[in-house]
Amino acid sequence: SGLIYALRDQIAETISNFGRINSSILLLMIVWQALSYSAYTKMYQHYFALFKKKIPFWEMNKVTLEINFVNNIFPSAGVSGFSYFGVRMKEFKVSAGTSTTVQLMRFVSVFLSFQILLVAGLIALAIEGRASNFVILIASSLVTLLAVGTLVLVYIVSDKKRINSFMVFLAKIINWLLHKLHFGGRESIKLHKVEELFGELHENYIFMRGRMASLKAPLGYALAANICDVAIIYTVYLPFGAPINIGAVIIAYAIANFAGLISVLPGGIGIYEGLTTAVLLATGVPASISIPVVIMFRVLSMLMQLPIGYYFYHKNLNRKQPA
Repeated sequence: SGLIYALRDQIAETISNFGRINSSILLLMIVWQALSYSAYTKMYQHYFALFKKKIPFWEMNKVTLEINFVNNIFPSAGVSGFSYFGVRMKEFKVSAGTSTTVQLMRFVSVFLSFQILLVAGLIALAIEGRASNFVILIASSLVTLLAVGTLVLVYIVSDKKRINSFMVFLAKIINWLLHKLHFGGRESIKLHKVEELFGELHENYIFMRGRMASLKAPLGYALAANICDVAIIYTVYLPFGAPINIGAVIIAYAIANFAGLISVLPGGIGIYEGLTTAVLLATGVPASISIPVVIMFRVLSMLMQLPIGYYFYHKNLNRKQPA
């Protein structure tokens, strides 16, 4: 409800825009969204299958919807999703270390596959002569950041002492902050639990490193999910009848989403819209088109995803309540 209140003006503006566009085309958003969630679900299923855990498609799909709801509602830059995912997967007898490994691999797969889309986006912009130095700098910086981040993650996880030292150090910092802010005691996060969790994470990394060929399928699902997510945004442009370069949509989507990961606001409100519009303007999309489209996309996207995510999230919480 807080998120709806924060977006009340944008929602009103979106409703008023329906009368001026061919809104029936927007039904394609539902198709793309369903395909996107299906791709994410299949990716999760494939990773868990590597650890001999068979999760039914519909059950995994519900968890995927719940995680999206949690990440959008709770201002924790994605950390809440990690925690909730671990709790939910315990119901399928999946250990905390395995669920953390799968969630990390999900992010790595999405980031790596998106680099393919970023290159394709730059090529599309270059063909029309819209790949300015600024846009090239943004895209190349993002590709470099993703590549370096992946290598750093692999470097840390590849050595048991290294990952234990890093995560214990990180846990100590978090405990200190929580204690100073009066959100917990001196050891809100139990250090021995951290060592156990990331010891298992290292073992899972060694296990998966010997099965690199099996990682092609989830990478393909991640690419499919990214394509569907970009298609959702592009679909919103169609009713306005304005030609838009797909490369501009890809790069704007990438910048806004990765910036949203570090946002402390629910759903990255403000940051997402501002960055998306700024990047679109830099690629030659006029503000008269980019601003209403970005606002409409955000509102409709949340209306499509959050209610159903909330339904399954709330249903799961009620199921755990004692009678």
